[in-house]
Amino acid sequence: MTRQVVVGVDSSTQSCKAEVRDAESGELLASGSAPHTPAFPPCSEQDPRSWWEALVVAVRAALAAAGDVQVTALSVAAQCHGLVMLDAEGEPLRPAKLWNDTTGAEQLAKLVEAIGGPKWVRRIGSLPTAAFTIAKLAWVAEHEPATLDATRRILLPHDYLTFRLTGRAVTDRSDASGTGYFDATTSTWLPEFLDAAAGPRDWLPMLPTVLGGAEPAGALTDSAATELGLTRSVLVGAGAGDQHAAYLGLGLSDGDQYIGLGTSGVFATSTRTPVFDEAGIVNGVADTTGGYLPLVCTLNAARVGDTAARILGTDHAGLAALALAAEPTVGPTLVPFLDGERTPNRPYARGLLSDLTSATTREEMARSFLEGPLLSLLAGRDALRSFGIDCDGPLTVVGGGARSPATLQLLADLSGDTVTVPDADEATARGACVQAAAVAAGVDEAGMVELARRWTPPARTTVSPRETTRNIAEVRARWAAATAVDALDRPDNA
Repeated sequence: MTRQVVVGVDSSTQSCKAEVRDAESGELLASGSAPHTPAFPPCSEQDPRSWWEALVVAVRAALAAAGDVQVTALSVAAQCHGLVMLDAEGEPLRPAKLWNDTTGAEQLAKLVEAIGGPKWVRRIGSLPTAAFTIAKLAWVAEHEPATLDATRRILLPHDYLTFRLTGRAVTDRSDASGTGYFDATTSTWLPEFLDAAAGPRDWLPMLPTVLGGAEPAGALTDSAATELGLTRSVLVGAGAGDQHAAYLGLGLSDGDQYIGLGTSGVFATSTRTPVFDEAGIVNGVADTTGGYLPLVCTLNAARVGDTAARILGTDHAGLAALALAAEPTVGPTLVPFLDGERTPNRPYARGLLSDLTSATTREEMARSFLEGPLLSLLAGRDALRSFGIDCDGPLTVVGGGARSPATLQLLADLSGDTVTVPDADEATARGACVQAAAVAAGVDEAGMVELARRWTPPARTTVSPRETTRNIAEVRARWAAATAVDALDRPDNA
């Protein structure tokens, strides 16, 4: 018997993943993946056409493994903030600058001074950093003006893939709110900020239409259907930013704590009211359900563990074992700004390992490397709470970093909360499946939330804080003091 299914796609920095789920129950039937070309800051770029090629491979692999199924809808979530510039024929004019491309830091600093940080925050809910799309556009305007002159469409990564699927230039409210030129409270573009970034021109025709989270973008084009091996009758969802889709896919509610430990680190919760942090720590972005997802996003997360394993001459399992074997000392402190940092906005920063003594052990060193990114995210939680945001619900962790037992235990110890890892390997692709199912069912955003709750995955792992004599307050205090060191910022080494 042919099963009615939906497909959810997660096009991340490192790869494209696709999931096939039963359209009614949400049961995972199959998955597929394909790698992306590695990209690293400060100049982090990928060819958008390679994303499409990876999507086709991943979706075809998932469908082949799923068996006798009929796809009713598909949706794409992807890395945020990237800049895709298309010509009049819909072809990319240059490689896309990714979220972790920090080459526009100088242009962004000038923009903040020209526009005024507080004014910018009051309009879009965030103080843009070099990660935001507008900084990349300003860089192109200064260094490649001919490219900008030839540009007819400005899209985000998931917009580009939806464009390849449907032929329509559309986006969604969640991803648009991370561009630096979109007002999520009124759902309108702000061309005056683009004028400031790249000079006056007719911007609005270049920008995609903003859809609601449960609104369809359209049906597959003939060419897209042929490449994917599907029929043209398949509906396509509006798509979403990766973290926003993950939050939806896990069935989380207002006040729940969400931590993503991937290439980037994220602490977030959802709320019904906007947040405006003029200090620029909290990004008051929109979510997929008509509300907001105030979050703190750091540049350095799981990759810090990669560096630690290399330096200490071990693998990830060995690193975890070392960290868990550390004595309950305060120990050394790592400021994990290894590739610059997005939050706080210090694009030229470097990492700092402090509080070393002749008694420092290899185990303490391993622990400090795993703790550094976690302390960054817990500082983000403090920032959210300072605005009266409720984030005292269950603490859920996803991403590659959640595979480390030491990371989970240290997070529980540092936060004082029980940490839950859901039984969902690909939270972002799962959220895209929820969005696709909502489109297939024809429900509104409230109906999409209800569907997500029905599909909430069970817990795979729970980790409680250890009883210890270790002074956690001192650990956090030393980390905060170390991050204040001005010498971390070294533009001469950028």
